[in-house]
Formats: sequence, structure tokens, C-alpha cells
Amino acid sequence: MAQHNDTGNQAEEMAAKFLSQKGYEIRDRNYVFGKGEIDIIAQKDDWLVFVEVRARSEVLHGFPEQTISKAKASLIMKTAENYVYQKDWRSKIRFDIIAIIVGQAFEIRHFEDVFF
Repeated sequence: MAQHNDTGNQAEEMAAKFLSQKGYEIRDRNYVFGKGEIDIIAQKDDWLVFVEVRARSEVLHGFPEQTISKAKASLIMKTAENYVYQKDWRSKIRFDIIAIIVGQAFEIRHFEDVFF
């Protein structure tokens, strides 16, 4: 379990750096509300972006971005609702995924506006 957590923490760190390099301001990390957690909350222009980070060491059983269930997406959206309310955010929001493949071939991909 510790190795899994280390991989997750490293992936979140890589994702935060990746977003910063793309001009995003990281506002919060690992925001928790109830049973939900949002890995990264970032802002770019007038967008508040809730980012789920997914990492895998291999893709034999699917890509990292394919591992988010409807229940997980729903929990992320509910958690984001609380954040928006708590911070009194009055502009646009969206939900993104940063998918990272680590191992022999390293790849980082950014999927924008993935949940409705």
C-alpha cells in the first residue's frame, strides 16, 4: 500500500508541476469534503479547474483515465460543489483528468472538461 501511495503522491506532484508550466495557479491540493477528495484545484484565467490525477505503470488493463467510475466522478462533483460554495466562487468551473503512465515509457496527458 505504501508504494501505491508513493506513486500517487509522485503523480500528483508531477501533475501540479505540469499544470503550473501550462500557466495554471495551484490553489489547493488534496481537498477533502465528506468521503470525497479532489487531488488538485487550479485556476487559469476565470476558470476554476478540479483535477483528478490518475497514474499507472502499465496499460495492459486500460489507460489511467479509464479508471474513474461514475460513482467516483459523482463524488468529485459533489466535493467540488462544496468547494465552490465555501470559496464563494462565481465564475466558470470544469473537471479535468491528468493521466500519467510511469515505467518504461513515461507519458503525461491532460484531458479537459471531462465531467458534466
